[in-house]
Amino acid sequence: MRSTVEHLGSLHEYVIILAVDTAQTPTIAPEDRFSTDSLGFTDDGIVLVQARFGFMERPDIPAALAELPAEDLEIPLDLDEATYFLSTIDLHRGNVPGLARWRKSVFLATSRGAADAAQYFDLPPDRTILMGSRVEV
Repeated sequence: MRSTVEHLGSLHEYVIILAVDTAQTPTIAPEDRFSTDSLGFTDDGIVLVQARFGFMERPDIPAALAELPAEDLEIPLDLDEATYFLSTIDLHRGNVPGLARWRKSVFLATSRGAADAAQYFDLPPDRTILMGSRVEV
């Protein structure tokens, strides 16, 4: 979010910061799925939502947000107009000490096989923006 504000010079009117946690149980009851926090300011248009999913559940974020009780949010939620921002990390081999060269190669090879987060969370591709950074290992 900070990068977006620095780049665009503006902040959206309403912002939901979503943290997704995977529990050590197979499923989570709907009434235990969400917790919200106004982060100390109830009128700034920013709210933190923590969503919990069981390890056997596939987190469909738009569908889960549709189940979020409106009274738990201090802001209106219009999922048809929502834009999703994801952060990504682009890993590259560098001269950073700590790992042997062959271990870096194995690590980089396995990281490239990671699933697409937008697809995993069932985010609409036409309303998902990826914000990335490059990290050398």
